[in-house]
Amino acid sequence: MKAAKYTIQQFNREFPDNLACLSYLFQARFGASKCPKCGRSDQYHNQADTSHFVCTCGGHQLSPKKDTIFEKSDTDLYKWFYAMFLMSTSKNGVSAKEIERQIGVTYKTAWRMAKQIRKLMEQMPDIFGGIVEADETYVGGKRRGTRGRGAKGKTPVFGMIERKGGVQARAVANCKAATVMKLVRENVKIGSTLMTDEFHSYNSAKACGYKHHTVRHGMKEYVRGKVHTNSIEGFWSQLKRSIDGTHHSVSPKLLQTYVDQHVYLWNHRTSEKPLFFDLLARVA
Repeated sequence: MKAAKYTIQQFNREFPDNLACLSYLFQARFGASKCPKCGRSDQYHNQADTSHFVCTCGGHQLSPKKDTIFEKSDTDLYKWFYAMFLMSTSKNGVSAKEIERQIGVTYKTAWRMAKQIRKLMEQMPDIFGGIVEADETYVGGKRRGTRGRGAKGKTPVFGMIERKGGVQARAVANCKAATVMKLVRENVKIGSTLMTDEFHSYNSAKACGYKHHTVRHGMKEYVRGKVHTNSIEGFWSQLKRSIDGTHHSVSPKLLQTYVDQHVYLWNHRTSEKPLFFDLLARVA
């Protein structure tokens, strides 16, 4: 199934200006709100030159931006919506520099906006079953390498993917057995089939109650029947294309938010609902 497409033409038709964005957010959050003073519904209107909506009786007001990522921002809501549109439709991510150019804000503002939008993409808890691939990779640093050797300056990221399903990934302190198997036990049903490479941290998988199969990458073996880790490695490739090609570098402190973003995009890649509207729903 292909993901639903939402074009820039559709966006501009539905959200031509700041008031259209405010009105959409108001309806999404408050709908047919009843005024606590006069008791009437559907009587709120936008107060000129503000983000507030006031009842016609004048006794109550609501702010659709309150308690959202937009609350403390003076940037027009139209620009926020457009930044969300860009970040929800770009497979390889959008840099703060590109947001700066596209919507006409300072780099500092664009960087903060992107950071806040990524909060909407935070990973949700999930339990995998069936066939699950697990693998680790290293991100960042100046030198390429794998695992402990040649990975200096890089941040380890551990991931799991359910065949024909979703993915989860976490920036971790290390890839020792105690770290990775703890995440496996928390997120994969006991009795599931676990596919990994020959890395020793997965040696306890059978003792933990999993059916464990490995491919020997060190021996140039990448597929043996249904045994492979190609799905999770495909996700790693997408993540690294974004970080290396779009963002160029990401600090270890913020790496998880970028991982969350790409987990979100991957897990919703066949969604029938445009991701832009899913993000708006998360705001509301």
